[in-house]
Amino acid sequence: MSQDEGRSTGERPLQQSLLRGALMKCPACGVGSLFTRYLKVADNCSHCGEALHHHRADDAPAYFTIVIVGHVIVSLVLTVEMAYHPPLWLHAAIWLPMTILVALAVLAPMKGLLVSLQWALLMHGFDPDHKEEIGDRLAPPTA
Repeated sequence: MSQDEGRSTGERPLQQSLLRGALMKCPACGVGSLFTRYLKVADNCSHCGEALHHHRADDAPAYFTIVIVGHVIVSLVLTVEMAYHPPLWLHAAIWLPMTILVALAVLAPMKGLLVSLQWALLMHGFDPDHKEEIGDRLAPPTA
């Protein structure tokens, strides 16, 4: 795969890029980290230089995380309640921390998956033929 101004040209296999994104790696090379911090997407891949700042994940990762975690935790809560009938304080002591931990564990891979989906489908400036418009990147302040 070759690059043109920091954008990969050539085939972008969807399944491979989704797997790389879920593993929080660059969708182009699979080596460089997709994030510089917990949820901060790198402007460019540290390994291949792929421009990643075009992503527009917005609230989608949080939404999908809530849907996934909600289904998993509620199913577990109902199963434990039906099987053991624990007191409410025990439910709170178990499920509140577990919900927070599972949500935090799922959120970053979900964002990586969505960024890699946008990359593979050439969305939001990931297309090598896309010309950046005013507002795509914040302009540096002028003196």
